[in-house]
Amino acid sequence: MKTYLSAAEIASEQLPGLPAAERAIKRAAAKGGWQARSRQGRGGGLEYALDSLPAEARAAYVGRHIDAVEIPASMAREAAAEPEAVNVTGSAADARDARLALLGQVERLAKEAAIGQKRADRHLCDLYNAGSLDIAPWIRGEVKHLTPRTLARWRAAAKAGQKSKLAVDRSAARRGTGVLDRANDGKIRIHILALVAKQPQLTAHHIRALVADAFPQIDVGGRPIALPPIRTFQAALKSWRESYRVEIESIRNPDRFKSRMRFAARVANPAARLNEVWQIDASPADVLTTDGRYTIYICEDIYSRRMVGTVSKTPRASAVGLLIRKAILTWGVPERIKTDNGSDFIAHATRRLFAALGIENETSAAFSPEQKGHIERGIGTVQRGLMRTLPGFVGHSVADRKEIEGRKAFAARLGETAEDMFEVSISSAELQQRLDDWCADVYGNKPHSSLKGQTPFAVAAMAPGGIRRIEDVRALDMLLAPVPGKDGLRTVTKTGLRVDGAHYIAGFLTVGETVLVRMDESDMGRVFVYAADGESYLGEAIAPDLAGIDPAEAIARARAEQKRLINDRMADVKREARQIKAKDFAGAIHRQALADAGKLIEFPKPVTAHETPALTAARSAHQSDTSTHSAEIAALAEQLRAEPKPDSRVKPLRQAETAHQRWNRARAIDAALRAGQFVEPDDLVWLGGYREGHEYRGFLATYGEPADKDESRVSS
Repeated sequence: MKTYLSAAEIASEQLPGLPAAERAIKRAAAKGGWQARSRQGRGGGLEYALDSLPAEARAAYVGRHIDAVEIPASMAREAAAEPEAVNVTGSAADARDARLALLGQVERLAKEAAIGQKRADRHLCDLYNAGSLDIAPWIRGEVKHLTPRTLARWRAAAKAGQKSKLAVDRSAARRGTGVLDRANDGKIRIHILALVAKQPQLTAHHIRALVADAFPQIDVGGRPIALPPIRTFQAALKSWRESYRVEIESIRNPDRFKSRMRFAARVANPAARLNEVWQIDASPADVLTTDGRYTIYICEDIYSRRMVGTVSKTPRASAVGLLIRKAILTWGVPERIKTDNGSDFIAHATRRLFAALGIENETSAAFSPEQKGHIERGIGTVQRGLMRTLPGFVGHSVADRKEIEGRKAFAARLGETAEDMFEVSISSAELQQRLDDWCADVYGNKPHSSLKGQTPFAVAAMAPGGIRRIEDVRALDMLLAPVPGKDGLRTVTKTGLRVDGAHYIAGFLTVGETVLVRMDESDMGRVFVYAADGESYLGEAIAPDLAGIDPAEAIARARAEQKRLINDRMADVKREARQIKAKDFAGAIHRQALADAGKLIEFPKPVTAHETPALTAARSAHQSDTSTHSAEIAALAEQLRAEPKPDSRVKPLRQAETAHQRWNRARAIDAALRAGQFVEPDDLVWLGGYREGHEYRGFLATYGEPADKDESRVSS
C-alpha cells in the first residue's frame, strides 16, 4: 500500500470528505497544510502523505488497499502456546483463526490510517459488512456479520490470554443429540454405520428400509417413537460419512486407508550412503504402444533418489535381471535390494542372481506397500510425470480412461479400435527410450524435496566414498543368461541334457549328475552348464542338430573327452586295484568280523522254558543214549591210560585243524572203536566232547553215519 499519493490519485479514489477534482485536491492540500514531497517520475509535481488526509478519507483508502486479511504471526504463536489449544480442532479452530485474523486486520487499519481504536473498529465493520474488504471466503463463512462491540469482546479475551475462547464449534452442541444418534441407546447408529461400511452405495431409502426391518421397535430415552422420515436419515448419513470417514474407510477399503490415512513415520533418507539400498517394483504402463500394453520396471537408489527403468511385455524374472544389469552398469553394485513378494521378485532365478552377485535381498511383508514407499511413489512419479505426456495415454484409473473416451462424440468413437481411440503411435522401443531420457535428464536434474532441494544427479555426484564395479561385463551377462523350465536344473542322461526337445552333449558331463543350464540367446545351439548351486562353471554343451555339427562327429568327440576324463580321474584307482587280490577278501572279512565281535558284549535277556510233549520225549531218549555212551567212553579212557604213551618226539604237521579235519579225525576214531582197535585215552575224551558240539552234529546231518565200505578208506 502506498504511503504518498499524487493529487490525481487522491481524486480518482473518490474518498469521503474530499473533492473529486485534481485542482480542488491541490487547494485543499495547500489550505490544510498537508505534508508533501516532490514526485519522482515523469511530469514532476507533488505527492501528499497518506497520514495528512482527513481521518475518514484515510480509513476509506486503507480499507480499500490494505493487504488480504491474515492472522498475525505473534497472535498465532500465542494462541498455539495456550494449554487449551490442544483441544481446539476442526471447525472450532477455524472459528478461532477467523476471529484472530479480523483482530489483526483492525490493528493494521488503526496503525496505517493513524486513527483511534474505536474509529478503526467502526470503519472495519462498515467495510466488512458492505463486502468491500478483501478477505478469504473461509473467514466470511465463519463470521457472517461484524459489530464494534463484537470486536471489543474478542480483543478483551485475546489480551487476557484466552484466545481459545474465540473457538466456537456450533456443531458440537448438536453432535450426538439427533434422533438416530440416541435411538435404541445408539444401536441404530452403529447398525447404520456398519451398513455404510459394508456397502457404500446404499442410499438413504435403502438404509431406512433395512433399519425398519432390523428394529421393529424404536425408542428414544425409553419412549417409543415412529420410524424417522427419510430426511432425517439423509441428514444423519451426510453427517456421519464426514465425521466417521476415516473409520469407515479402514473397514471399507483397508489398502486405501493404509496408503492415504494411516499415520506413518516419515524418514528423510533411510540410506546413509550411495548404493546402500535399492528398491525395485513393477507396474503396467499407463500408455498403449503399437506392440500392446507393457509393464515398466523401476529401480531407485534410496540415497540419491536416482531411477532407471526397463520395459517388459509381461512381469517375469528375466525382466528383473535386465533391470539389475542396467542399474549395476550405470551405478555400480548395491549392498541390498528391497522388493515385494511378487512371483518375478522371489523366483529362483532372481534369488540365484542376487546370491551370485553378493547382494542381500530383502522382501517386504505381504500386502504392505508402505514398507517400500519410496519406489511406490517413484513409480507414481513416472506415471504422472512421463506417461501423461505420451501419445497413447490411457489414464491412471478407469475413471481417467472413461474421461478420455468421453472427449470424443459417440458417433466419432463408433467402430474405432483402442489404438485409434487413444491415438497410439509409439512402439515399445520408443517407450523404452523415452523412459531412459526422462529418468536421466528430466527427473535426474529436478530438485527433490527430500534431498533438501538438491537434484538426484547432484547428490550422487557429491556422495562420499567409492562404488563397486563389475569389470567383466561378459561374466555378468553369463549370470543373467535365461534358464529353461524347472529353474534351469537338468539331470544328465546318456543322451546328454534335454532342453526344449533338443539334446546338448559335452564330454565333461557325468551321467546322473544334476546341473544348472543357462541358455545363450545369441546361439540356441549351445548352453552354459554350471554346478547345481550355480557357483561353479563347468563348460559349454552343444546340440549338434541346432549348431549345424555332424552328430556322429559330435558324439565321437564327446566320448573321447569322456574317456579322457575317466582315465584321468581313475588312474590312481586302477593302480590301487592292481594291488588288491580277490582271494584276500574272505579272510579279511572274517578277521574283521572276529575283531568286531570281540568288542561287543551281549547283555543277558530274560529266558523262559518252552516245552512240548514231543520235546520231553526226545530229551528222555537223548539222556538215556548219552548216559550209555558216557559209561563206555569212561571205561575205554581208563583202559587206554594204562597203556604206554606213543613217542613224544613225533610232531604233527599242522598246528591247527580245520573243521573238516576234525570231522575226519572223529570218523577215524569212531571207526577204530567199531573195529576194536586201540585208541588213545585223550582221543576218546576229545571224541566225547566233540560229539556234544554243533560242528559234529552239523557234519553228521550232512554226511550221515560212515558206511562199512568207507571205514577202511577213512582210517587209511
